[in-house]
Amino acid sequence: MCVRRPLVTVVRAGRHSYASGLKLQQLLAKSTQNLGEFAEFRNYIVLQEHDPVYTIGIRSKSYTKDDEDRLRKLGAEFHRTDRGGLITFHGPGQLVAYPILHLRQFKPSIRWYVAALERTVIETCRQLGIPGATTTQDTGIWVGDHKICAIGVHGSRYVTTHGIGLNCCTDLKWFEHIIPCGIEGKGVTSLTKELGRHIGIPEASTAFLSSFANIFDCRVAEQADAVARDTN
Repeated sequence: MCVRRPLVTVVRAGRHSYASGLKLQQLLAKSTQNLGEFAEFRNYIVLQEHDPVYTIGIRSKSYTKDDEDRLRKLGAEFHRTDRGGLITFHGPGQLVAYPILHLRQFKPSIRWYVAALERTVIETCRQLGIPGATTTQDTGIWVGDHKICAIGVHGSRYVTTHGIGLNCCTDLKWFEHIIPCGIEGKGVTSLTKELGRHIGIPEASTAFLSSFANIFDCRVAEQADAVARDTN
């Protein structure tokens, strides 16, 4: 018997504010939640790039209003979110990918989902020429003692939101003003820094989608740009 693989629609949202990206993923997540059977849920993966922003997850861990004001003065926005994880930075040159999936079409387990995201990023790095990217006891994907990708997800009734931030050609100086993801004594890196050549969002996106389709055993189809524009 042939089992049809889940379909995931790619929405290329371009560069916009974090608030616009959050609105977009919320609209997509809600647009098919009430269809009844989980098999009718339409899966998406939003690929985007944010204006400079610091975000904090559900474990805010001692970041006060004074800290928020200090970071805003650097020229970045600041948002508190419902994703997992601690503080991180999103900005130009970073591929932000938000898979909006119904896990009952894949495997109904958040632990499995996070592990699959990790494998997807590791495979992406390998495709681009970084075979040493891996997981550690700390969240995210690492090259040695330097984090190359942050992961923070949210799940509700097996529907996922938020996702990953993969540093492609990001200005890493933004991370100097925080303790990324609350992990002290370690640094951050990017695809460009590790490979010694410019790696932009388009090149990284191609490798990421290929890895995603393989790891999640799904079909990937492009969505019209109008979807992203209409929801901003």
